[in-house]
Amino acid sequence: MNRIFVTGGFGFLGSHLIEELVKDSDNRVHVVDNLSTSPINVERYLDELGHPSNLTYSICSVNEYCRSVNNETFDQIYHLASVVGPAGVLPHAGKMIKSIVDDTYSLIELAAKCNAKLVDVSTSEVYGGGQDGYCTEDYPKIVPAKTTIRMEYAIGKLAGETAIINTHKVSNLKACIIRPFNIAGPRQSGKGGFVLPRFVTQSFNNEPLTVFGNGKQIRAFTHVKDTVDGLIKTMKHGRQGEAYNIGNPENKTIILELAYRVIKLTKSKSGIAFVDPKTIYGPLYEEANDKYPEASKAMKELGWKYRYDIDKVILDVIEECLKQT
Repeated sequence: MNRIFVTGGFGFLGSHLIEELVKDSDNRVHVVDNLSTSPINVERYLDELGHPSNLTYSICSVNEYCRSVNNETFDQIYHLASVVGPAGVLPHAGKMIKSIVDDTYSLIELAAKCNAKLVDVSTSEVYGGGQDGYCTEDYPKIVPAKTTIRMEYAIGKLAGETAIINTHKVSNLKACIIRPFNIAGPRQSGKGGFVLPRFVTQSFNNEPLTVFGNGKQIRAFTHVKDTVDGLIKTMKHGRQGEAYNIGNPENKTIILELAYRVIKLTKSKSGIAFVDPKTIYGPLYEEANDKYPEASKAMKELGWKYRYDIDKVILDVIEECLKQT
């Protein structure tokens, strides 16, 4: 029996991970989520899963759970809980570094106590854009000169990574890290500022697709199911103290091209509207740097392979939106 602990398990990424984990009857999965950023209706989600007997959950924060846990033991810990999204991070200014680091240390302690393996979900934003957007694990992690709220999120994640890696070096902690690139797919909400659900919703309504700036931002959209597969393979095969890019470099595109693909696949009459995102989200909003991954390390060491091209990512978001109408 595998005793598995998942933080943020009712979030966008977490819900897909849980869906996969509970398929194995040998897994016993416990979720902790305070639902502060969850885009899903938990009761409806559990109904869709059929209320699996191998899934339990606690609605609370990571720290609240870790302070109250007594004799619970786990073999695997997936740490997904975090504020997310280019707009979703804005209300948490000044609080994110403490929140991210506190949660990380709580889970380091829990993993050490249980002798569990910890997989931490970091962010591709620790690269600060890499080299013209290209990011590989051996590139420097960069702190930009301009202090922004988005940078606070990235620094918090990098601080968590550093704590995990250094604790591993001086203890028996078993842990590794993934850096996901532009996860997209069903259940993702546009409320956090995520571009693909926004484009699809606007396209369905035959509204102009709001493209920020000139639309030349470089991204590599990765299907959420590919990311989940990367998480599970990292838990099984990831080398201790290592970080892995999980992203699909073949899905590299610019945002303007993404908008045109959405219009084509939805057969919409929408046009394009170039807008300043600060007029929507306020003066504290900042766009991410260009970014796309080198993924060969994960492919060689984990046996991970991306499966879904960019059109499949878009079509799955379209299908999910149709279910909601």
